[in-house]
Amino acid sequence: MASGKNIFRRKSAEQALATTDDPDRSLKRDLTAWDLAVLGVAVAVGAGIFSVGATAAANYAGPGVIISFLIASVVCGLAIMCYAEFASTLPIAGSAYTFSYVTMGEFVAWIIGWDLILEMLLAAAVIAKFWGIYLSDAFGLFGIDVPTTVDLGPVDLDWGPVAIVAVFTVLLVIGTKLSTRVNGVLTILKVGITLFVIVVGFFYVKAENYSPFIPPAEPAESVSALHQPLFAFLFGLEPTTYGAVGLLSGAALVFFAFIGFDVVATTAEETKDPQRALPRGILGGLAVVTVLYILVTVVVTGMVSYTELAASDSPSLTTAFVLVGADWAGKVISIGILLGLTSVIMVLLLGLTRIVFSMSRDGLLPRALSRTSGRFHTPVRLQVGAGVVVAAIAGFSEVELLEEMINIGTLSAFVLVSFGIPLLRRSRPDLERGFRVPWSPALPIVSGVACLWLMSNLTTLTWLRFGAWLVIGTAVYFGFSYRNSQLGREGSARAAAATDSSDEVRT
Repeated sequence: MASGKNIFRRKSAEQALATTDDPDRSLKRDLTAWDLAVLGVAVAVGAGIFSVGATAAANYAGPGVIISFLIASVVCGLAIMCYAEFASTLPIAGSAYTFSYVTMGEFVAWIIGWDLILEMLLAAAVIAKFWGIYLSDAFGLFGIDVPTTVDLGPVDLDWGPVAIVAVFTVLLVIGTKLSTRVNGVLTILKVGITLFVIVVGFFYVKAENYSPFIPPAEPAESVSALHQPLFAFLFGLEPTTYGAVGLLSGAALVFFAFIGFDVVATTAEETKDPQRALPRGILGGLAVVTVLYILVTVVVTGMVSYTELAASDSPSLTTAFVLVGADWAGKVISIGILLGLTSVIMVLLLGLTRIVFSMSRDGLLPRALSRTSGRFHTPVRLQVGAGVVVAAIAGFSEVELLEEMINIGTLSAFVLVSFGIPLLRRSRPDLERGFRVPWSPALPIVSGVACLWLMSNLTTLTWLRFGAWLVIGTAVYFGFSYRNSQLGREGSARAAAATDSSDEVRT
């Protein structure tokens, strides 16, 4: 065991599993493979299914966005297989944070946990903000005049995001199982609406709209160096859109559609028979989502030319229906978006609290946050606190401007989980694994490199913001977490006991 003073001290698998034995900091196991699959579909099939594909087609890849989705889904699938192996081996709350603690040490685990907090906090706030925007749009479509903002003097409050976050905070406090049941109903409804829109949309598809399938590269207008993909900035490439660069940039953008499957892994400690249920739930949910996204993308790029989408103010599936004269679809899609966003908010709030819960239980964040309710078996104090923070950010700020930060947080977690699989295979081949990534170490390494490549296609500005977040996280670690780490304290206590024992022997 590494010294208590080593920032790369690692937990053993047994130590990690033993953290679940504390009755004051334990979660109830009552989720099934079906619940996990629904959680994955719920968080991935949100507003993105109605807008992100159209945006990527209009601004980056044209009809080739179908390939962008395939690239993103393959990369996500590789990483999710790694998550499935880890989660079935170490069924503990914390996801990539917990896995990294066992394989790469405390400081790496802290950094990835800090990244996951960024991802889920911003994602929950961004989605809640969009929920309020789409609620206002839905009111307008149905002729209902209800103001969605409240004037509080120096600031305006968007009450929609605050209301929806409050509802799901209460549900999650009462219990994860109840929340997943509500989430399941919403997910079935929005998948049904998605399939309806796909079927209707196919009647408007024209083959000529798929040509050219990959539009030739064009100089990008008014793009500063900060808004270029990082790799293009580093190699001095001229800003372009479409072509091969656009295809890859589109893949990095639509990866937003696949965030959330790492959230499913955070529920490992609340899953019945995790060795079997986790791999089935995670991989089954990914398969459903990939099919839905590709079908929606085929429809939206076949209904209208990508140039028409590019000419619109906010390209989306609704835009495509309006351009072909099917305005009625706007009402159906607006309902689908609201349902989609509603369930996404719930899953992200769940994931955020489970990451903080796990880090708090390890002492890297204040331990009081990880105390669970004897009645509900949920971290009530933490859940309420997270709800208040998310509601405040979504209600008072323009958090949607930081959307790409969500992608870089997710991808950085995927990188470490992917590279962690060969490390754990080598150090602990004896551990029981409910699922094994095939062709290891080659496939996990390919997964990690692919995620790094997608990260390099995010903008330079996103990387600068990400760097600033890591600097803040490093300061928090050395200012608080390093000194309060439970693992560090245990190591120091053992070292002190060993010293006392040796002194007694000498005397």
